Amino acid sequence: MSLPFIDLQAQRKRIESQVNAAILSVVESGRYVLGPEVVELEKQLAAWCEAKHSVSCANGTDALALALMAWELKPGDAVFCPSFTFVATAQVVPWLGATPVWVDILPDTYNMDAASLEAAIARVNAEGRLKPKVVIAVDLFGQPADYPAIKAICEREGLKLIADTAQGYGCTLNGKHPSDWADVATTSFFPAKPLGCYGDGGAIVTNDSWLAERIESLRVYGKVTPTDAAERNFHHDPKYLSLRVGMNSRLDTIQAAVLLEKLKIFADEIVARERIARRYNAGLKDHVRRVPHVIAGGQSVWAQYVIEHDNRDGLQAHLSAQGIPSMVYYPVPIHMQDFAAAYTPPAGTLPVTEDASRHVLALPMHPYLSEADQDRVIDAVCAFNG
Repeated sequence: MSLPFIDLQAQRKRIESQVNAAILSVVESGRYVLGPEVVELEKQLAAWCEAKHSVSCANGTDALALALMAWELKPGDAVFCPSFTFVATAQVVPWLGATPVWVDILPDTYNMDAASLEAAIARVNAEGRLKPKVVIAVDLFGQPADYPAIKAICEREGLKLIADTAQGYGCTLNGKHPSDWADVATTSFFPAKPLGCYGDGGAIVTNDSWLAERIESLRVYGKVTPTDAAERNFHHDPKYLSLRVGMNSRLDTIQAAVLLEKLKIFADEIVARERIARRYNAGLKDHVRRVPHVIAGGQSVWAQYVIEHDNRDGLQAHLSAQGIPSMVYYPVPIHMQDFAAAYTPPAGTLPVTEDASRHVLALPMHPYLSEADQDRVIDAVCAFNG
């Protein structure tokens, strides 16, 4: 019998009646877009991170783009981001005509290497073609990046910092959330995320009141904000006065209702993911090239459990033959993909990224993974002799 890679149905069964009631309530209310559940969700998302503001949107990619739009990124601006992540992190940069500049990762956490970031900034400054503007650090596989080190560089260089926490909403470092360091933290509610909805969705979390208001405007066609209205004496529906070019990126009320129910069990699920990850580590540490390492003081939400193996593809085939799913993240780093050809650095510039892409393999991970099923995965990995 095949195991699920992520068992969303187990979670659904746990809160089925609550979610069904929440969805039906929205359907009966008729407030399908930006309804009261969206407002409540935004309050709770901000409260979870002990931040001042949260603004929801249609997906995690838009969340990144909205922050860059608010800062009015333009051609000639450089945005520093890792290449070992999902393409959305980098693809939003050319939307505004700006240029992504690739940064290598640390070999143990797979998150941005602060030393590589410093080198990339120095190289851009020396070339003089681009102006450094923004750093996008990714909380890959659910754990926080080294924000103290990255933030210090951003402050010294006068750069904005985005925490792309699409895989890591809820993670902490020394008890602090990414939004405590970053100008803005963005997240995704894609169903497979630790906090996922029943479709697509995203949000930003920030302590910057101006930024939150500007993003709220940009997500609805650049509508007039309360600050704008006060300055212009505009008293009609704000959606009918657009002061800036925005987009249509609103979170459906049904998705907000689902997320509100999932937030009630989110802390419990993080504890379960941590327990499962520790058990994996104990069973696999002597049988693979590397088991996951979490940054000192960090709490991961374990979006994925990722090992390294010298014969990754052989191991994946071995597991598949036994009905055990696995996933390769990310077999082709962003800087090696066709769309990124214009931004490709010299060969070998990102050695850790390229090495990781050849060896990482994600195993089944979700809060409802039983010990029996986990033992089946561990035994299968340990039995592989390829």
